[in-house]
Amino acid sequence: MSEKLQHLKTGGFERRWSLAKASIVAGTRFATASASTLFSDEATREQKRKKSLAEQAEYLVSEMGKLKGSIVKIGQMMALYGEHFLPEEVTRAFHQLNDKTIALEWTTIETHIKQELGEKRFNELVIDHEPLGAASLAQVHRARRKSDGLEIVLKIQYPGVADAIDSDLSLVAQMMRIARVVPQTREFEEWLEEVRMMMHREVNYPQEMETTRLFREHLRGDERYIVPKVYPEYSTPRILAMSYEHGVPINSNAIMTLTQERRNRLAAASLEICCREVFEWGEMQTDPNFGNYLVRLGDGTTTPDKIILLDFGAVRDFPDDLLSLARTLTKASVLRQRDVMLSAMKGFGFFDNMPVEVKNSITDVCFLAVEPFTDLSDAPKDTINAEGKYIWAKSNLHGRVLGKATKSAATRHFSVPPKELMFISRKFIGAYTFMTVIDAQIYAYDIIKPFLK
Repeated sequence: MSEKLQHLKTGGFERRWSLAKASIVAGTRFATASASTLFSDEATREQKRKKSLAEQAEYLVSEMGKLKGSIVKIGQMMALYGEHFLPEEVTRAFHQLNDKTIALEWTTIETHIKQELGEKRFNELVIDHEPLGAASLAQVHRARRKSDGLEIVLKIQYPGVADAIDSDLSLVAQMMRIARVVPQTREFEEWLEEVRMMMHREVNYPQEMETTRLFREHLRGDERYIVPKVYPEYSTPRILAMSYEHGVPINSNAIMTLTQERRNRLAAASLEICCREVFEWGEMQTDPNFGNYLVRLGDGTTTPDKIILLDFGAVRDFPDDLLSLARTLTKASVLRQRDVMLSAMKGFGFFDNMPVEVKNSITDVCFLAVEPFTDLSDAPKDTINAEGKYIWAKSNLHGRVLGKATKSAATRHFSVPPKELMFISRKFIGAYTFMTVIDAQIYAYDIIKPFLK
């Protein structure tokens, strides 16, 4: 991280002008491209429309990436959840936004920390000048307390980003409308509001401190997991202080060179967390990002490998009725109880308005999505090893589910499910990616079985 910024541009005229100019350019290009196809046949028009849409979306995303701050985070959230309310060409462009933000210079961040902690608390610590990592909303520095050598990390929110969220989101939405890359629908407006709430949750450090404590309490005494300890004495509304927990990334060579048995144990522990979030706690980490997990390696015999859970800013709870629906659908899917699923759907508008054949196609998607948690009687033969365990890396499950779901969504009778179910779906997709990356081979029915009672 040799390159540094002196300050972050979080508002004002420059951001508004940059995005306004980009949206006008993109909108004009799109309109020109559309006009050029007026006398083409329908198939040609659609092909050129998609090509132009993709080009303008990529241009807008490149302009957003130059502005950093909450603009980048908004784009990443659009990429993560936009497949439910944005054209495919637009979400594909948003996926190009990365979080490798240039860090703020130490002299700038030092002034910010002093203002937040005060001179007395600041002087109790020796803070590394080089950050452990920098993202769009914050950067993380390792620190040591002088009195006893306690090692902590400080997650330091950039000055001004919290105040810029509402205006930045309005700018992005306006930009997408002017550029004509989004549908003018109620679903889009509702998701914009959800993105706004998620962004404010991300910068609410007092709330993140409480959710971190909560998950630490949930997993207390279970040697398979580590949740950092929060230090309120060094925390403020814009700084979160936690214990420093050393580990290696999930997708590192250190993990891939572990024995199959050790990787399987990590996989089982990860899946169990997902099940407990849905069936026990009703609270869920909704950001399926590998950066939110580390592993502290043991010795393979007496000392177990442990999953370190990080970043609880995206934890959210769910309404009881939708939790109940998610639990019922999951249980019925695993047990292949189609009648139970159809009955559970009654009373929810997005299901009630569908014909029976569409509801049946939705249940087929659910049946496929939980394939690894079943008795595997319906699973492709090449996804099961000699011991009867599911080989995640060979399953192509995400692709198969997406293909079937796309066909269901293509019908004019399909309506967008509640966003809470989207979060739960996204959570399990993240878990499946985790399983695939570490090449897990486990019989997951044994993990979910206790929760089906």
